[in-house]
Order: sequence, then structure tokens, then C-alpha cells
Amino acid sequence: MPGLQPDDPFEGRLVASLRDTGSAFDADRGALADGGLKRGRRMRARRQRAAVLGGAAGMALVGVGGALLVAGGGPGGDDRPVAAASAPAGGEPGTGVSAAPGPVSGEEVVRTLKKLLPRGEFRAEQGRGTDARYGPSAHVVFDDGQGAAAVGLVLGRVEPGSARARDITRCPDKELVAHQSCTSSTLPDGSRLMLLKGFEYPDRRAETKLWTAELVTPEGQHVGVSEWNAPAQKDAPVSRPEPPLSQDQLTKVVTAPQWRAVVDAIPRRDAPATQRPESGAEGLSVRRTLTALLPARVEVVAKGGQESEYAFVVVDDGKGRTFVQVNVQRGMGDTADGLFGPDAETRPDGTLVASRQGPGEKGAEGVVMWTVDTLRTDGGRVVISAFNSGAQHENATRSTPALTMKELRAIALAPEWDALLGDSDR
Repeated sequence: MPGLQPDDPFEGRLVASLRDTGSAFDADRGALADGGLKRGRRMRARRQRAAVLGGAAGMALVGVGGALLVAGGGPGGDDRPVAAASAPAGGEPGTGVSAAPGPVSGEEVVRTLKKLLPRGEFRAEQGRGTDARYGPSAHVVFDDGQGAAAVGLVLGRVEPGSARARDITRCPDKELVAHQSCTSSTLPDGSRLMLLKGFEYPDRRAETKLWTAELVTPEGQHVGVSEWNAPAQKDAPVSRPEPPLSQDQLTKVVTAPQWRAVVDAIPRRDAPATQRPESGAEGLSVRRTLTALLPARVEVVAKGGQESEYAFVVVDDGKGRTFVQVNVQRGMGDTADGLFGPDAETRPDGTLVASRQGPGEKGAEGVVMWTVDTLRTDGGRVVISAFNSGAQHENATRSTPALTMKELRAIALAPEWDALLGDSDR
């Protein structure tokens, strides 16, 4: 939920939430059996190949607050991504389920949310309980007399101390997610809290505001609360200048102890005996490698990324800024058929290469996206894109990106990535 909505081709963590993503590259590999992981990758690869061929470049979606998983019908009946943390921890259906407190129904989750909100009227109430496939959640339309507003909640678990746990409560880079303000802090009990004031639409085509609070406890309990200044997340007129809850009220709701008890009631699925390591290369190393491979004629004016797999830089060649992003993943060999069709180039060493030039994906005026996608024979994948603006959600500032397709290709195929991809068969 992290309120940001990552419509980014690399966004796959809102954020939304947060934390945007559906179709994220990073399923929870630590909790999936090899067979389930491969099936998921193949389905994802088919979706991504369709995106490449249809105009979207098939990038990994990076959620600003972490990877996202499409819940197949979230609160309110939409397909908004729900933070992957909201899914029950553990493996595929069929794995053993450990004992947990008694189940909590969707009606109880909704009732608890309503009690924590200020006095007002409620309608359009929907909820999921602890036995739901994608974890407990609630959604209501709340009116305090100053205008109807949608309020949503998702609950789940993350591995304590993991990259995902840290990403959920890390403020997004403004180059990735447009927002008014964001704070991330540690509470006295060790929990991490992020408060974000953002927008439903990255290109600001409507004045729908999205404010979110993300909490992760030291035990890995995740609580995400989002509110809008409209009675629906999308396609509804703005009903008030701002969402109804102040930052203090939002904090009170997200930190309520009732939610931790609900998370504890989610059935725990036993993790498979054989676990897969994280598939993504370390984020700082990805950014350093990308920076080192840039042509000398461009200057890096901003940079950022995530803890693993993804990094970006903003460069300027004296003619305007260009946003450049890269994803670096291991063990993607089993997705070759889905990602690279018969029209893909096969290099002498067996590396597959697909190139794409098309419009940007966030609705900003005049933005184009140039992409080179590569897959090594050992399963290492490097995908790089460049835009003719300093951020995907901002209007074009130049006619074409500062990097040419030839330069993007050279960066994606550079042997320097091999040091990060060398353990792809682990």
C-alpha cells in the first residue's frame, strides 16, 4: 500500500499502496518452493513479454516501498496491488500450516477500523479476514461531514530485518514517486513507521491525493493504512481538499495494538526445507556499476534505487535531464521463452537481446522510453531504460533521452555486470 503508486516499468513496491505494483519481479523467493517459483516466473514472463511487444518494455516493477503483488480484487473490488507483505507468510498453498490464534473475519477487521476512525458516517464497507488468500484487509468510505473519503487497510507479515521490511518503511525517491512529503522514523518499541503524502496519479492528471502510513514491527507485523480525498481510489471526483485523517490521526490508526493481534491470527505456512536466495543483485553495487558505465559526456545529477536489484540515475548532457534505470537479476534463465520471442537477437555467446522504443508509461506529456533487455546464458538479466525527462512522471524536457540506444545496449551487455551475476546458479 505504500501510497505511492508505482506505475513504473521497474515498479513491481508502492507504493502503494505501495508499495506499485502488480506483476513484480520479486515474488517471495525465500518462501516458495522451486517448482512454485518457476511457475510464477513463467507466468510473469509471459505478461512481461506481452508488455515488451505491446509497448511497455517488460521491466520489473519496483515498488517504492517494496515489491507488490496483485491481489486479484482488493478492497472496493479493484485490482490495485496489495503490498506483498499483506500475503500470508510462507509457501505455496498445500504447505503445512502452523497453529495460530483463532481466525478473525473480514467483518471484524472492518469493525475495528471503524472504531479507530473519528466520528462520522460509513458506507461501502468491505473486508477480508485472516483466512483470506491475500491476508486481512478493510475498505470503507468515511464521511466526517466535510466530504466522503476512501480509507483502506492491509495487514500481513514480512521477514524481520529483511530488505523487504526495510523497503516498506523507506521514503521513496521523488524521481520515482511524486509526493509532497515523507518521513520515516523508529518508534520506541523498535517499529519502523513511514508517513507519506502523495498522489493517486503520478502525472497529476487529477487532484486525487493519497496519504499512507506503513508500520513494520520488530516481529515482522506489517500494517498499512491509506486514505484519499475522494470516495474512491480512482475515477471519482475529488470530494474535499485533503484526506480526512491528519498525520497524527493516521499514526494512531496504523499503530493501534489491535492490528498486531490480527496479524498474529494469520495462519503461518511452513517454509519449504529448500530455500532460494534473493535473486536480485545488491542495490548499491548496481548503482555504482551503472554510474561507472555511463558515457563521460553526461553528468550524474541525482541517483537512488532500492536495496536490491534496482537503481537509477538522473543524467544531464547539457541539453536537459534524462532518467536512467536498471534492473539486475539472477536466476532468470527459466523465463527466456516468455521474455524473449523468436524475434529477439541471439548473440554469439548465447545472450538474448531485445530492444524497444516507445512512449512512457506514467502519462506525462511527450515522454518516451528506450529500453534494452538482456538475458545471459547463466540466467543473469540486465534491463536498462532511459527517458527524455528527469523523472517518469514529469513532462518531457527534451526530444529524446540523453543516452542513445547504442549506448544503452553497450551498458546492458557490459562484462562488468558479470561480477554481480556470477552466482546466478546458487
